[in-house]
Amino acid sequence: MSEVTGPYEPGTPCWIDLMVPDQQAGLDFYKDLFGWQGEVGPDEYGGYSVCTQKGKPVAGLMKAMAMGDQPAPPTAWTTYFSVQDADATEAAVKANGGTVIMPTSDVMTLGRMFVAADPYGAVFGVWQPRDFKGAEIVNEHGALVWNQLHSPDVAGAGAFYSAVLGVTAGPMPEMPEFTGFQVKGRTVGGVMGMENLPEGTPPHWLVNFAVDDADSVVDALVRRNGSVLVPPFDMDKIGRMAVVQDPQGAVFAIVASTDQT
Repeated sequence: MSEVTGPYEPGTPCWIDLMVPDQQAGLDFYKDLFGWQGEVGPDEYGGYSVCTQKGKPVAGLMKAMAMGDQPAPPTAWTTYFSVQDADATEAAVKANGGTVIMPTSDVMTLGRMFVAADPYGAVFGVWQPRDFKGAEIVNEHGALVWNQLHSPDVAGAGAFYSAVLGVTAGPMPEMPEFTGFQVKGRTVGGVMGMENLPEGTPPHWLVNFAVDDADSVVDALVRRNGSVLVPPFDMDKIGRMAVVQDPQGAVFAIVASTDQT
């Protein structure tokens, strides 16, 4: 399935966005890489850009700005989870050892949101939809396909997100050696340890984009001054993957699935 026609089940990743120092440069980069369309948004939305594929929203992009005495946020992709009640979810985050970074607030009539960190420091967002449900295209070239948590405590992270989002953490049916997050029996994300990551890498949610050809996208990224952190490799039962970084420092993965149906 590529187009999302109905609302996201609570606990499912529904949106991703990126804050960058140079918003126009970010828009230009992802337009060249994935074919996104987008422009700096109106002032009443803080300039927020909703990037689209085929006229449908796939991701957000915004200029990173300092807020009060807080420095500008780091350049990183944020994964947002759909929930029925953002305020109740925020309370659950606090009750289960998480930290609220940006408290729940209304985003016009689009929905309610907050940003938090889990007990290990991985940052994520929560979205309570109203007029806007989230990404309307997924699982196809240039769109979100997977959200992977890297955590120093797989079991602890599983317990946290289960308590906060209502997901079920356990072995993935298709790859039981990995821990997945399930919503009504459907795997919507995963969590793995950090043993194989470079020393000093913080816990984080890694956004994965579907691509038709991982090698050609990596070549295009390098030509546009991006960096390759993990060169393309074949992963059993998944496809050909790479981990890369855009010119402003945001890390993400690309996946060319072996299942093109």
